[in-house]
Amino acid sequence: RGTQHASATMEGRRGNEIAEIAKSLRIFASKGNPSKELQLQRRQLFVRIIQYLTIGIDMSPVFTDVLMNAHTQDMATKKMLYHYITYYALAKADLALLTVNTLQKDCRDDNPVIRGLAIRSMASMRVPELVEYLIGSIQLGLKDAHPYPRKTAALGVLKVHDLAPDALAETQILDDLRHMLATDRDAAVVANCLIVLREVDGELAMATKQNVYGLINRIKDFTEWSQVTILEVVALYPPADKGETFDIMNALEDRLQHSNSAVVLATVKVFLGVTLDMADVHQQVFERLKAPLLTLAAAGSAEPAYAVWAHLHLLVMRAPPLFATDFKFFFCRASDPPTVKKLKIEMLTAVADSGNTYDIVSELSEYVTDVDAAISRESVRAVGRVALEGDQGVAGIVDRLLQFLDHGTDYITAETLVAIKDLLRRHPRWADDCILAVSGIEVDAIAEPAARAALIFIYGEYGQAMPEAPYMLEPLLEGFAEEEAEEVCRWELRR
Repeated sequence: RGTQHASATMEGRRGNEIAEIAKSLRIFASKGNPSKELQLQRRQLFVRIIQYLTIGIDMSPVFTDVLMNAHTQDMATKKMLYHYITYYALAKADLALLTVNTLQKDCRDDNPVIRGLAIRSMASMRVPELVEYLIGSIQLGLKDAHPYPRKTAALGVLKVHDLAPDALAETQILDDLRHMLATDRDAAVVANCLIVLREVDGELAMATKQNVYGLINRIKDFTEWSQVTILEVVALYPPADKGETFDIMNALEDRLQHSNSAVVLATVKVFLGVTLDMADVHQQVFERLKAPLLTLAAAGSAEPAYAVWAHLHLLVMRAPPLFATDFKFFFCRASDPPTVKKLKIEMLTAVADSGNTYDIVSELSEYVTDVDAAISRESVRAVGRVALEGDQGVAGIVDRLLQFLDHGTDYITAETLVAIKDLLRRHPRWADDCILAVSGIEVDAIAEPAARAALIFIYGEYGQAMPEAPYMLEPLLEGFAEEEAEEVCRWELRR
């Protein structure tokens, strides 16, 4: 009963407060030319309304009184008023109809910012009954002399397309956007036209020679993210001949030096795409892309850097010899996140050759003691892969691998045994060194199934050189029925 009484009291106070707000709004609305002090008071009142609206209090009872203040020229108040109208338009469509005259009047205001805000607010209301009025306002906005209403109206077209595509198709708005894409002088307007037409007509429809050449010739005028959108369209355009291919690359050459990683990577995508059918040029493009990507990867913050390293990883895997002399760029730093370290380790393995293998294996050996077990494991596997695939004439690779058995860490020992097993299966000539290092390791001391299976293989395959092998394998035969690891059982049966 006490809770109900407190709730009723609170509701009563809130009702009184809303009534006071409505009364104040009517007083402000009656002031034709308010002073700066009154404008400030009205702004503070709207701040209060928005605060209540944000915490979930129903402020719809003052809707009519809010609309009566639509004539205000204070920009901050105007923005809050539009926010209020847009908020309640979806929930209370009947109230939204009351805003039509106000918004249409603002669409013809002397201030271009107010004209643009009015168009944006009307488009954001998403009320089907207002589509007819919205289309008229958008048509007016697209012909506006100022770029702000034009770019706002262009994005509003996408909302009309989502709300009433049939009504949009009956107008000339989309044709107007296509014309503006090619002729409008303002880069922001062109960018918005491109975004809308990509959604409506499809990306491939935008990848025409006229559009591509027109956009890349003025790409410096656009914002960074608009440049990315343009480059995505360019990447879909198939050049008719080598002349067009070189035209596109020459026009976008300076984008490879951009400070924004998204712009650089989008340009890389274009360069690789347009030269895909030109093997000789494609190889030269790899060389050209290497320097800007390595610079960008080293300079960027963690998140963008990972995207750059992922692209570099792809290029390295496609053409390892091109990056063989730059292997030191792939050395891990203490500040690198594990995801980047993993990519770098894989790249180091890929670029290993007779000239850099020793340095790469020495670097990888340092990562074996990394505090991150996943990186430590990956490093052991990497050294194993280098020993497996690399130049067997390089001294010390197998010795480094065998030294990992002395670390005394379970997972390092396990990964090393697996690497030794793979090495012996491909290069039996290392058997003497490996047998000496493995000799005496008990299978029961190894917990990981893959490592146990590797040790069983070594004891079984080279048992004639290891007198202790039968005694090491005997406990496994006794516990065969209890062995749960399928891989271990398979190797036991083979032996």
